[in-house]
Formats: sequence, structure tokens, C-alpha cells
Amino acid sequence: MLTKRIIPCLDIRDGKTVKGVNFVNIREAGDPVELGAAYAEQGADELVFLDITATIEGRNAFAELVKEIAAELNIPFTVGGGISSEKDVSLLLEAGADKISINSAAVIEPGLIDRIAKNFGSQCVVLAIDTRFDRNLWQVYVHGGRTPTERYAPEWAKEAVERGAGEILLTSMNHDGTKNGFALDITKELSRSLPIPVIASGGAGTEEHFYDVFTKGEADAALAASIFHFGEIPIPDLKKYLHEKHITVRL
Repeated sequence: MLTKRIIPCLDIRDGKTVKGVNFVNIREAGDPVELGAAYAEQGADELVFLDITATIEGRNAFAELVKEIAAELNIPFTVGGGISSEKDVSLLLEAGADKISINSAAVIEPGLIDRIAKNFGSQCVVLAIDTRFDRNLWQVYVHGGRTPTERYAPEWAKEAVERGAGEILLTSMNHDGTKNGFALDITKELSRSLPIPVIASGGAGTEEHFYDVFTKGEADAALAASIFHFGEIPIPDLKKYLHEKHITVRL
């Protein structure tokens, strides 16, 4: 059985780690370089850093931060936020990122996935999907969850795989920050239908939620933010719990 991954996510605004609920009500959570190093020490399998207020002017500043992060980490990490061109990808990979996450730009211009996969390899392309369950459908949103699109998560994920995405980062906006558990149904649907790993995101609040998303949701990895940032669930305790429940994790 493949090892299930635990991935803390650090949303970064103006160089600081922040966290919100349902994509709003943002509060600060600490220095991203220090937090990232601490998570690596605690046994996180990977990290995700998202520049949530990415702008053209801020891209170079974020690349400098990525260099600082890379110098401190000994585990893989993904960076995202406002990436819209091969130039952005090149800059961030050269700064030390292992993978890049694309979202809005890929929905607007799907060919971006093809070009990044062709130029840099599918293994570094993580397609982030922000989706909200409404009227019995999982609708895809862009621009930090502010703008609904005419796409739906299952079909969009399938197209992204065909274009060369190597992983799907699936965030349920209904569950994000609520600590009521992951969106198990859509996670299971994508995990079963896609030939690439699915990372579940949005809703982690207890150790049991991780167990559920790995078993009922069949996710390959689970991502969370506030429960790690504010010390509610220490990563070593979570992994011990999962190991005792016969989930294969790296201890």
C-alpha cells in the first residue's frame, strides 16, 4: 500500500503565514520559513506554500522567500498563487520549489497545463481545484474562491490529467476552515476516477477526519492548515494515531 502523506499548507500574505475560514476572516499564523522548518522536523511529508495575494509586482519577492524556504527544508514543497506563465514556473523552480500549483490561470487558459508539463514535466504540475457544492454539483471557482465558473470538478480534473497534470489538490470551499471534516464524496469520486494522486483539502479538525479521508475518501494525501499552525494536532501524534489505525504513513 502506498504511503499516505500529511501536508501542512501555509497561505502567505505579505511574507507572513495567514489562515481564514471559508476563504475569509484572515488572521496571522507566523513566519513561513520557521513554520516550514518546524513542520519538516515534526515529520510532515511535504509542504504547500500559497501566495494568496500574488501580484505581478510580488512575484520576485515570493521567489526570494522560496529561496529562503528551500535553504531550510529537507522535504519536497509546492508553491502556488497567481502563477500564470512558464516564466513564473521557471522562476519558482529555480528558486528551489519541487512542484508548482496552478489554479485560476489554468481554468482561464487550459493550454497552460500542457505547456508546463511539456517544458518542466508532469511530476511538478499540481492542479489546484477550488470547488463549492451547490445544486447537487461541484462547481469550480477561481480568483481565490471569489468567482464561479462554468466548469465542474470531476470533468475539469479529468481534462487536467489528459493535459499533463501530475497531481490534483482538491479544496472543498464548503468545508474549508470549518474543522467539520473533509468532503469525502467528491474526494472519493476523483481518487477512484483519476490515474494520478489526489490531495484532499478543506475541513480537517480531528485525527479521525484524516482517517476518514484516507479510507472513505481514498485520498493519497491530506492537507491542512490551522490545526497545525495553532498546535491543535501535532503531526507526530497524528501519524502515530494513523499508524495504529493501520494507515501506512512515514514515521
